[in-house]
Amino acid sequence: MKKILLILVGVLMLVSAAAQNHPDWLKSAVFYQIYPSSFQDNDGNGIGDIKGIQSRLDYVQSLGVNAIWLNPIFKSAFCDGGYDVIDFYLVDPRFGTNTDLVELVKEVHKRGMHIVLDLVAGHSSAQNEWFKQSMEADANQHFSDYYIWTAIKPNDLTQQEASRWVEANAPRARYYIKNFYDCQPALNYGYANPSPSHPWEQSVDAPGPQAVVRELENIITFWLEKGIDGFRVDMASSLVKNDPDKSATIALWKKINGWFDNKFPEGVLIAEWFNPKQSIEGGFDIDFLRAGNLFSANMRGQTAPAKVYFDKAGEGSISNWYTSFKDQYESTLNKGYISVPTGNHDSPRIANSERNDSQQLKVAMTFFLTLPGIPFIYYGDEIGMRYIPNSPDIEGSRTRSGTRTPMQWDDSQNAGFSTAPKEKIYIPQDPDLNRPTVAKQDKDPDSQLNYVRTLLKLRASSAALGNDGEWKLVSDVNKPYPMVYIRRNGNEKYIIAINPSDKKVDAEFSTLNLNRVAYTLGTTSKCSYKAGKSVDTIKMPAVSAVIFKFE
Repeated sequence: MKKILLILVGVLMLVSAAAQNHPDWLKSAVFYQIYPSSFQDNDGNGIGDIKGIQSRLDYVQSLGVNAIWLNPIFKSAFCDGGYDVIDFYLVDPRFGTNTDLVELVKEVHKRGMHIVLDLVAGHSSAQNEWFKQSMEADANQHFSDYYIWTAIKPNDLTQQEASRWVEANAPRARYYIKNFYDCQPALNYGYANPSPSHPWEQSVDAPGPQAVVRELENIITFWLEKGIDGFRVDMASSLVKNDPDKSATIALWKKINGWFDNKFPEGVLIAEWFNPKQSIEGGFDIDFLRAGNLFSANMRGQTAPAKVYFDKAGEGSISNWYTSFKDQYESTLNKGYISVPTGNHDSPRIANSERNDSQQLKVAMTFFLTLPGIPFIYYGDEIGMRYIPNSPDIEGSRTRSGTRTPMQWDDSQNAGFSTAPKEKIYIPQDPDLNRPTVAKQDKDPDSQLNYVRTLLKLRASSAALGNDGEWKLVSDVNKPYPMVYIRRNGNEKYIIAINPSDKKVDAEFSTLNLNRVAYTLGTTSKCSYKAGKSVDTIKMPAVSAVIFKFE
C-alpha cells in the first residue's frame, strides 16, 4: 500500500510539474515593448534600428524591466508595418543585419535581461518566395501547399469568410485566402472540419499543413539557437481555419508548445490571443487581456460608446472588466500567466488629449503595475507619451500611426530620436512643445518616469505584489470608485486602491482583521485606511492611487 501511495505521489508531482512548465525567469519578468522603427535611429535615415535600440539598453534596464519584446524586424514589404514577412530568417536591412541582432542579444543578456521577437505565424508577405512558388502552375513543388488556393469561389461562404478571398488569377488558381490585408496570404495550417465539397480545405494532418508546422519550428529553432529567448506570436488563434471554438487550433499549439518546451526549456512563447483560458490550454506561457472600457469608450461590438472608468468624470464601470478578468485569472491560476499591458502598437495610448495629466497617468500606471501576471510596458508609456490623432497612414498603420510615433528622449532635434531632417522622420512626432521627454522626467523626482521606476522596484521586492501573488477585489464592484483589491503571498499582504475620478471617494468592505496598515507608495499620502471590527474604510482624494502594506 505504501509503495502505491509513493507512486501516486510521484505521478501527481510529475503532473503538477508539467502543468507549470514555464521558465523560472518568468516569475519576476517585466517586459518592455519596443516598436523598432520608432525607438531610436542610429544611422540618421529617420527610421529606428537595432543599433539604436542597443544604445538605449541602459535606459530600458533603469526602468526596472528585465525583458524586451521587439515588434517585427524580419525582411518585409512593410505593407503592414513589418507584419508581412518576406524572409523569416533575415533581419530587414532597415534595421540592420542578423549579426547586429545577435550583438544586441548579447548586450541584453550581459545586463541580465531577456529578449523576444515577434513571430507572424499565420501569414507571410505576398512577396515571400514561398508564396511566389505556390502561385506557379505546378502544384507539386516544395512550397505549393504552404498556402490555400482555389479556382472557384463558392456561394456558401459567410460574409466574413468571403472577405478573406483575394483574386489573384495566378497560374496555380484564381483565388487565395488572406489573413488581414491582401498582401498577407494565410499560411495553410489546415481546416478544423474540411468540407468534401471544398477541395481546397485540407485537414490539419495533411502534408501541406504539416510542412508549414515544420517550417514554423525551423524558424523558431533558427532564432532560439542564436540566443533569442522566445517569441510573441501574432494572431496565434488564427492558424486553423473554420475552427469556431478554437479546439483544433488549441490542439495544434499543444503539439508545437510540447516540442518547444522539450527543445527550449528556458524559452517562452507569448500568445496574441486575448483569451488566456484557450491559449494557456494550448501551452503558451503568457497571453494578453484587454483593459476594455476602463480606458476606451469604443470597444468592438458595442452599439454606443461606454463611459470610461479612467476618466475624471467618474462615471465609468468596472463590472464587465472585473467579470472577464476574474474569470480568466482564476481559470489560468498556476497554469500560465495573464498580462494587462499598458498599451501596444495596435491600440491608442492611455495618454491622450483628455487624459494627459501626470497625476491621472500615475493612477493608471499604479493599476497596471500592481495586477497579477506579467506586466508589459509599451515604449513611451512610462513618460506619458500621447496618442496623436490624425497621424498619417504609414505602411498600413491607418489610425494606429498615432500610437507609433517616435520615442521622445530630450529637447534636441527630433526629440533625440534621429538626426535626419524632420520631414524624413518615420512618423511625425508629438508637435506639442511641452511634450514629455525622458531627459526632463529623469531629473524630476516627482515625475511619472520615476514613479514607474519606484513602482517596479516595489513590485520586484515583494512576492505578494509580484507575478505569482494572489489577487482579489475587496471593494463593491457596483460602487467602482475607488477600486480596491488585495495582493498577498502567505503572510505578506498589500491593499491597492485606485480612484481616477476628480471626486473624493471612500470604500467600505468586510474587515480584513489587520493589526497595522502602513502607507507604502502612491500618488499622495492623503489617503486613509481605518480598520474596524466588522468594516474597514478607505478614504481617498480626487485622482489618486495608494498602496498600503499590512504589518
